[in-house]
Amino acid sequence: MLVPALSLAAAPATDHNLQLTLKVLPALAVILLAAAVCGRLATMVMQPRVVGEMVAGVLLGPTLLGALFPGAQAALFPAEVRPVLYVLSTIGLTLYMFLVGAGIDHDARAPGELRKASALAASGIGSPMVLGVAAGLLLWSRLSRPDVGRLEFALFLGGALSLTAFPMLARILYERGLQNSRVGRLTLLSASIDDAVAWCLLAALSAVHLGGGPADTLRTIALAGGFAAVMLLVVARLLRPLGRQVARTGRLGAGAVYVVVLVPLTAGYITDAIGVYSVFGGFIAGLAMPREPAFRAALHNRMMDVVSTLLLPVFFAFSGLNTHLAGIAGGPALLAFAMILVAAFCGKYFGCALATRAMGFGWRESWAVGAMMNARGLMILIFINIGLAQGMITQEVFAMLVLVAVLTTAGAMPLYKLALPERLERARAVEAESVAGRERAAA
Repeated sequence: MLVPALSLAAAPATDHNLQLTLKVLPALAVILLAAAVCGRLATMVMQPRVVGEMVAGVLLGPTLLGALFPGAQAALFPAEVRPVLYVLSTIGLTLYMFLVGAGIDHDARAPGELRKASALAASGIGSPMVLGVAAGLLLWSRLSRPDVGRLEFALFLGGALSLTAFPMLARILYERGLQNSRVGRLTLLSASIDDAVAWCLLAALSAVHLGGGPADTLRTIALAGGFAAVMLLVVARLLRPLGRQVARTGRLGAGAVYVVVLVPLTAGYITDAIGVYSVFGGFIAGLAMPREPAFRAALHNRMMDVVSTLLLPVFFAFSGLNTHLAGIAGGPALLAFAMILVAAFCGKYFGCALATRAMGFGWRESWAVGAMMNARGLMILIFINIGLAQGMITQEVFAMLVLVAVLTTAGAMPLYKLALPERLERARAVEAESVAGRERAAA
């Protein structure tokens, strides 16, 4: 009986899969605990939970844990664990972007709403894009990799700064009952246009950067465009019966869950094979989902908690492991960071606020829109992680843009509340509910 006992005792030492599991599980436990604690602290200071989760990822990286307890960080996140975290974060991002795409409302209800939203989106993209490209052109020799061209670097920086955190924006509006107000609908629609354009720009930049030459680049762009056309024109039609079924029953059955998970994962695999990052496939798959409100609500309720609670904190931690804030030291680096931050803040905040004011809204509503559109949240982190993975930016630029993401997102709610105090916000919410009631009665 002694030999079998010795064999069982020795098994864990020779079972590499078990050994890897025993290393991954503690890492996941620490990541989730840090995200929960920091997320809770963020809500206590009137910040969105995502801000705390972003900060938790940075704290687990070399900036704090690695600086104070390098041995503990090395033991917690050894080299063999990081690829597992990368895979989990990629799956989480693909599914998250799928849910973002599925949650976008294509419909404009009020006359001229789509035109106004497009004008606001153009301002939300154009102003930070111009400032970001200008900053990129000036900082290219200081910050860029040697194998990245000046224009490519500048366009990437401009694209990153033009993003808006559409999911966070939607959460703010829904929590406050403003999703049916004029400002709420306008902002949601324009933010979705902003992000769609930014992801298309990233897909094109990825194709250019990874292409072996002009022919390969054009081939990648053409394949990505063909994929998007097939998803939105063919697959979307095939999925319509699923939307009607869920609208009748009010729930996603087991068969429907298989479909809504397999579609974005397959789409992500295809876009990866094409040469465009998998999150682009997940986003397009979300746009192809049925548009029935009941379907979107059931999909969100079934999947969002798992994706945002389990998988996204892994992404924040993986991003944090690549964030070396100590590299932003010295006068030249701080000056470059300040230039990028000013371009990011002023481009979105003032550009969107002035565009909203030009449409006839009051100054308070205009500044509130500028504040909300200026939050970048998770979206810019996804964008820059792709850039880092594909060699379009350096670790230093990545760290700077992580700080931009945290600061602009953290500043969104204070600026919003400054523009729209609670008493004015309640008045807008009552107005929005009245508008929604009239629309339901008319329907």
